[in-house]
This record gives sequence, structure tokens and C-alpha cells, in this order.
Amino acid sequence: MYTYDLLENGCYYLVKEKEDSAITLIKVAVETDHCLFVQRFDDPTETEWKLKKDALFDIIECLSDEAVKAWEEHYKNEDAYYEEEDDDD
Repeated sequence: MYTYDLLENGCYYLVKEKEDSAITLIKVAVETDHCLFVQRFDDPTETEWKLKKDALFDIIECLSDEAVKAWEEHYKNEDAYYEEEDDDD
């Protein structure tokens, strides 16, 4: 078992919160003395506060800058594909 306290501010991680949960991409956006503000890139994207002592089943990896850049290109393309056009009737 790991805790959120091991995660660094500004970094992207692939994690599993529970043993039987799916792998999730998260980013630590803000760090305070006792908490982390975390962005979760699920469907839809969510944000939440976590206590540093909250448990994580596994921290699979911290993504490299190159991996984040490649993911962002794909992620942004997916968002553009699903955007709805406004009809001006």
C-alpha cells in the first residue's frame, strides 16, 4: 500500500486506488500541508482533494515528459472529435 503523500506536485501518475480498480491517470495540481488537489482523467475528467495519508493500492509509474506530451496530443484530439457544433438557426 502507498499513500498520496508519495506523489509530487505537477506530475502525472498511473495509479490503482484499489486492487480491483482500473488504472487511472492523475495529475497532482496543488499541494498543501495535509492535502493534494488531484485531477483525474477519467470520463469525464474530475478533480478532488485527497488527504496525503489516503491510501493508494499501487503507483504504477510517474509519466515522463515525453509520455505526457504524447498523451496530451491524443487526449486533445479525442476532445476535438467529441465536441458538438453549435447550430445557429
